[in-house]
Amino acid sequence: MFLPLLLAVLWGGSGAWNPSFQLKVQELVSVQEGLCVAVPCSIISYPRRQWTDSTPAYGSWYKDLTDTDVDLPVATNKPNQEVQTDTQGRFQLLGNLSRSCSLLIRDAHTEDSAAYFFRLERGPYVRYNFKEYKFHLEVTALTQKPEIYMPETLEPGRQQTLICVFHGRFEDCPGPSLSWTGAAFSSDGAGPRASHFSALRLTPTPRDHGTELTCRADFSRKGLSTENTVRLNVGYAPRNLVISVSWSNVSAPEPQGDSPRLEAQKGQFLRLHCTAESVPPATLSWALEDRVLSWSHPSDSRTLELVLPGVKAEDAGRYTCRAENRFGSEGRSLELSVQYAPENLRVTVSQANRTVLENFGNGTSILALEGQSLRLLCVTHSNPPARLSWTRAGQTLTPSQLADPGLLELPQIQTEQDGEFTCRAQNALGSQNLSLSLSVVYPPQLLGPSCSWEDGGLHCSCSSRARPAPSLRWRLGEGLLDGNLSNASVKVTSSSAGPWANSSLRLGEGLSSGLSLSCEAQNIHGAQSATVLLPPDEKGLVSKAFTSGIFLGIGLTTLLSLCLVLILVKTLRKRWTQTDVPAPAPAPAPAPGENPRSRISRRNTILDYINVIPSTGPLAQKRNAKPRGPSQAPPPDGHSLEPRKNQKELHFVPHSCPGPKSFTQAPESENNPGELHYAVLNFPGPRPWESQGPTASHSEYAAVQFH
Repeated sequence: MFLPLLLAVLWGGSGAWNPSFQLKVQELVSVQEGLCVAVPCSIISYPRRQWTDSTPAYGSWYKDLTDTDVDLPVATNKPNQEVQTDTQGRFQLLGNLSRSCSLLIRDAHTEDSAAYFFRLERGPYVRYNFKEYKFHLEVTALTQKPEIYMPETLEPGRQQTLICVFHGRFEDCPGPSLSWTGAAFSSDGAGPRASHFSALRLTPTPRDHGTELTCRADFSRKGLSTENTVRLNVGYAPRNLVISVSWSNVSAPEPQGDSPRLEAQKGQFLRLHCTAESVPPATLSWALEDRVLSWSHPSDSRTLELVLPGVKAEDAGRYTCRAENRFGSEGRSLELSVQYAPENLRVTVSQANRTVLENFGNGTSILALEGQSLRLLCVTHSNPPARLSWTRAGQTLTPSQLADPGLLELPQIQTEQDGEFTCRAQNALGSQNLSLSLSVVYPPQLLGPSCSWEDGGLHCSCSSRARPAPSLRWRLGEGLLDGNLSNASVKVTSSSAGPWANSSLRLGEGLSSGLSLSCEAQNIHGAQSATVLLPPDEKGLVSKAFTSGIFLGIGLTTLLSLCLVLILVKTLRKRWTQTDVPAPAPAPAPAPGENPRSRISRRNTILDYINVIPSTGPLAQKRNAKPRGPSQAPPPDGHSLEPRKNQKELHFVPHSCPGPKSFTQAPESENNPGELHYAVLNFPGPRPWESQGPTASHSEYAAVQFH
């Protein structure tokens, strides 16, 4: 901004710089000699003084450092105004000067290089030289050439059109004179033509390949011209396609020859080369079967390389190299065979109905239910094909089908078939083994329970065998005893080892008659249980005889026979008291399986055994005794629990009873060591009259016998 002000002061003009006159013009304009250029210019503002809209505006362009009062402009729109001779017809003012002051320069000469400023005249006041707004014209040597448009490759024998274009920036610029020269055509019809483009129709022949073709542009001034030369490409389809093979990264490829097969071992280095002759250069591609692996661009090398640094089994197949251009194509194939030892060995396990369960790898454990049918199919990948065989414990198994030695059928699996099965695949290059561990699973098999009276309590044990190992639990009445527990009245101890599970139960308190004791075993494949009824309750009488003593609940409707029993007991106790015979030591418990009666003698004064044969009287259903163990109360009807599904029912009869310390009686019996401590009570059945009338339902016992 300061430079135009300074130049206006130094160079002078129509007057000092006036800020009300503003102009916008491109400061530097460059053009090649002989060409055309437009200088954009616009008038921003000037004073509206002493002129109207009808007042004409005149503009002129002057070379810098000229006097507008004396020197001629290079271009103007002022009527009858002369211009300089060397710019006449070449410099032209564009627009109507209302806002535009653009300048068009045709056929630029080297001498035109200079600085130019604009002068505006409108009315008597507006006469202003915009010397502070100048542009500098730079004319350079002619380097622009005409452009030739033609197919990259000419098809021989087919007429085609070639176009030569010399690009001009404006339509008002005159075009040069274009002409064609070359050995591929006659000059007839290809003479000079003044235009921005020229078309040439050409029918090439194969001998025209590689010849030159020139388009020349001549301008108005003599000796000023420019030209462009191209080389003709007359094309043909690909031919002479060759595949070469290299087995290392440094060795030169060797032609494959006519053999269509190639063998390689897995992991080997392999490089395949493909070359072909064609014009234009063909697009080369490598494909495996129908899948394209790589391709080349026509501008790339005429050789396409496919490298397999480590040949894999999946690389086997038909490889095809194809060369293609727009005139045709050519291809060649070879079959690659990859040899390798057995690999990817696996076993497909299915049921007899051929329902596939899963594919298993080495070291897999297979769970099979006893009695289930399985088919084991061993498969592998190898080249050449591998021989398959099955072994178990070092013994070769006979294949299910001779035509398919990899198939092993197990029609009905037994626990004896537990173990390792091995499939072996072998060929000339190596072998591979795959082992499966067959684990036969089965539901629980219950052993027990077995019970005995020992050490003042009831001892029961139960065992079960299953795979997976079962879980054992006890059920006392409706109560569930699970895991390990211990308290004053009950103790449960459980353990497991391998397929076996063991559990022991000890009850130290009294039980109600008809109360069921069950041992239950279960795993995910099933369950089994066995029930013990304590004690045998065939006639429904409630009895309670365990380590804590004897308690017989008869009820308020006790018959006269019970009263007689109590009188006889009291009489005998008095007689024994008078004799002062000391009480003997408690007799030891009988061995398992020993008859308790065999150990009774006249010296026994301690109750060792009680045998209660239940009656069917109503009092059996109204007992007052309650269980003292950890289980829940028995069912209200006083009968044993109904056996559940898959249960065994065992009736347990005690063969040994607790000693005197666990005997509970009236207080006076505790202070009298000579009282009766042994009795056998037999209740064979109701009296004959009890079944004849309703009153018989109230009698509880038919007879009482003492020994």
